[in-house]
Amino acid sequence: MAMGLILLVTRPDPPLLGRKEEFSGETKKSEQKEKPSLGNKMRAVVQRVASASVEVEGRKVSEIGPGLLVLVGLHESDVESDAEYICRKVLNMRLFPNEKTGKAWDQSVVQRNYGVLLVSQFTLYGILKGNKPDFHVAMPPQRAKAFYDSLVDRFRRSYNADAIKDGIFGAMMKVNLVNDGPVTMQLDSSQPTKNNCGATNEEQNIDNVTE
Repeated sequence: MAMGLILLVTRPDPPLLGRKEEFSGETKKSEQKEKPSLGNKMRAVVQRVASASVEVEGRKVSEIGPGLLVLVGLHESDVESDAEYICRKVLNMRLFPNEKTGKAWDQSVVQRNYGVLLVSQFTLYGILKGNKPDFHVAMPPQRAKAFYDSLVDRFRRSYNADAIKDGIFGAMMKVNLVNDGPVTMQLDSSQPTKNNCGATNEEQNIDNVTE
């Protein structure tokens, strides 16, 4: 039996002249869907620091020496799996040098036995409307406080509780830091699907990755 190849040639659709009103409602809906979305994810800005501290009303409430300062933004749709992801990633990020091997990005804050200072910062989910910031996608304060407290507890359970410090939720804070590097990373919890054990493929293979 003879076999042939069928080639389909298409051409762009002609402009929708005179049909703007007919599709105006549909177009608006489509445009709304295509607008960039911040998504359903917890956000963390992680800074490697030589030292960091938080002051409230002129009083120092928390401080660490070498370690990580983590600014945490809670999205209105965040759930426990988002908190688990951020906690696990922050504690395992290899942002510190290995002085024995000379590798620059080789050890985590846990391996170095350094401190972690967590600071709630809803402005990480600010959206500019004109020149004015809008925070409607951030988790509402009445829910966010309990959720943030549970995140801090998760860090303490996952690491040395004494090494985890935090600010005061909802307070006007002055955050002082000496960024070491500088090194600053942004983490979002909207990441590849986890397997049944809770680890991503990336993390399963991390030990095989060399500098």
